[in-house]
Amino acid sequence: MKPLKQILIQAISSDIGYELAVHWKDQGHQVRGTYRNMNEKLSGLVDSGLEVVQCDLRERTSIDAAAQWSKDLPNWDVLVLAAGTQDPVGLFTDTGIDEWEASIYQNFIGQIRFLSRVLPGRNLSQDHPPVVLMFAGGGTNRATTHYSAYTISKIASIKMCELLDAEVPDTIFTIVGPGWVDTKIHEATLRSPESAGDNYSKTVEMLKNNQCNPMASVVKCCDWAVYASKEIVGGRNFSAVHDPWNSEDISNVANDINNFRLRRFGNEMFSESL
Repeated sequence: MKPLKQILIQAISSDIGYELAVHWKDQGHQVRGTYRNMNEKLSGLVDSGLEVVQCDLRERTSIDAAAQWSKDLPNWDVLVLAAGTQDPVGLFTDTGIDEWEASIYQNFIGQIRFLSRVLPGRNLSQDHPPVVLMFAGGGTNRATTHYSAYTISKIASIKMCELLDAEVPDTIFTIVGPGWVDTKIHEATLRSPESAGDNYSKTVEMLKNNQCNPMASVVKCCDWAVYASKEIVGGRNFSAVHDPWNSEDISNVANDINNFRLRRFGNEMFSESL
C-alpha cells in the first residue's frame, strides 16, 4: 500500500483540482486546498470535513493570507498548483494590456508567489521527497494564437519547474500537460466566438463529440507523477495524452537529462556563425 500523504491543492475548486481531491481523499490521504469561488461540488467536500481557504491569485494579499493559513497545517508531502484561465481570449493587438497582465499573474506569477510562501512547509522527513505538481498547456511547438497570455504562462511554468527542481534538490518539481479535458476552463472560449478564431468551432466540436482526454486518465497520470522518483519526473514535463508515462520503459528517461524538457535542438549547423 502506498504511504498516506498530506496534500495541499491550490485551486481545489478547479475541475482537475477537485477530481484529484476526491481521488486522494478516497485513498485515505489528508487533503486540503484553496479556492477562488465556492461551488456546489466543493461545498459537498467541505461538508464532509475537507478544510479549505479562499485565495484569489490575482491579489497578493489574498495569496499571502492563504499561505499564512497553511502554516497551521501539517507539513505537506504534495503541493498541487492547479489554477488556470484562458482569458483574455483574442489576438494580442485586440486585448487590453491590463487584462493580459492579470492573466499572466493568475496563471503564473500568483501561483509562484503562493509556492514561495508555502515551500518552507514541505515535509522533508519522509523517504520520498515532497512533490510540487504543476500543469502545462499547449503552445510549446506552435503559435497558439488568441491565447498568448495563457500560453506564455504555461511555457514559463515548464521552465520554472526545471529551474526549481535544480535549485531545490530536496524536492521534486514536475509538470503534467493534461491535454484537452472537459473542464470549465473552456468557458472563456465559448464566451468569445468572435475573438477565439478557429478555436471556437474546434472547442465546440471537441466537447460535443466527447473527444477530450478522460479526467480519469489525467488523475492516473498525476497519481503516477507524485510517486515517481526524482530521477524520472524531476524538472520534466509529461503529456498525459502523448507520453508513455505509464510504460515500464519510462524509467529510461533518467539516462537523458534532455528528455521531456523545454529544449531547442538542431541548430549545430549555425553554431560557427553565431
